[in-house]
Amino acid sequence: MKTREELQALRERAKAALAVRDREGTARVVVAMGTCGIAAGAREVMGALLEELEQRGLGDVTVSQTGCKGLCDREPMVDVYTEGHAPVTYGRVTPAVMRRIVADHIVNGHVVSEYAVVTGQEVQ
Repeated sequence: MKTREELQALRERAKAALAVRDREGTARVVVAMGTCGIAAGAREVMGALLEELEQRGLGDVTVSQTGCKGLCDREPMVDVYTEGHAPVTYGRVTPAVMRRIVADHIVNGHVVSEYAVVTGQEVQ
């Protein structure tokens, strides 16, 4: 970074990335980012989530993170909350699976059942 303009552009990109966490929208996605989740690839999953939301223009999805969910063998774990539906917890999520969750669950309303650990109050 050599100019003030480059610094300003970097600042604006960082602000836009953080704004995703404060949005109120039709869906909320929470990525478990405890040490076990990070070791299993949660950072990459978060990156894939943010990229996919941006590529699809889904500005009404809130993204946040939490700590360990207690099921370390199922990390990385992601919770998806959508209006009018029971929350779904997904386990063993990879970046490719996260992109599929965005497409199938968030966009089209279909739970990706092979990765769902908990749907509403029922444990699968």
